[in-house]
Amino acid sequence: MADEKTNKNEKSDAGKAAGQTAGGAAGKAAGKSGGRPQGSKAPKTSKTKDYGNVATADTQPRIEPRLQTRFKTQVHQAVAEKFGIKNPMSQPRFDKIVLNVNMGRHLENNKLPPNVKTTVLDTIVRVAGQKPVITIAKKSVSNFKVREGAETAAIVTLRRDRMWHFLDRFINLACPRIKDFRGLNDKAFDGQGNYACGITEQGVFPEINMAEATFTHGMNISITFRNSTPELSKFILAELGMPFKRPEEKKK
Repeated sequence: MADEKTNKNEKSDAGKAAGQTAGGAAGKAAGKSGGRPQGSKAPKTSKTKDYGNVATADTQPRIEPRLQTRFKTQVHQAVAEKFGIKNPMSQPRFDKIVLNVNMGRHLENNKLPPNVKTTVLDTIVRVAGQKPVITIAKKSVSNFKVREGAETAAIVTLRRDRMWHFLDRFINLACPRIKDFRGLNDKAFDGQGNYACGITEQGVFPEINMAEATFTHGMNISITFRNSTPELSKFILAELGMPFKRPEEKKK
């Protein structure tokens, strides 16, 4: 009987010691984990960067493009007076500008030469301030020597401030630099009032250094409107300074 009692006392002492060590280990682990149960993940905390007094892109005040300011203050009023559209929501407005450069004619064995692709992409990035998307041929056309999957063009879509800045530079800087320039075609409007034009040399933009270009290429420019007609779009672009062809006076 005495032996049994001593065995029971030894087991109870061993159990108490094990409980104390387990509790101590659990307490230490909880202390390290900040009171969280073992095995649970720490909650995610938002990481913020302290920039001090340095102004970032999000904190800088937005400066409205001057062409957009002119469109809101002068052109809207002129459209309302001439066409009788007094509701601002019914008046035409710019939607986007799309730049497109065709590279299909430079394909060699269904691949573009590295210098052609690099030059075109660099030109669009410098002119538009935005990285273009390369379009791929969906069908194989033997007459044009194009196979399915070939890189055929580079395209970029401009909206909001970048659209206004590009239009301003195109009207006031690029057009006057075109050789033998006699005005843009004033009949290149579709039924919805969208306007399309093209240039034959990328050097008309002051951002392009032709000494670094490996070859010369053109560019297609499409200006898209909303709630417009060809007559309205032509009037708006002319009010913004688009240099259309002037009608030639007939000689008597």
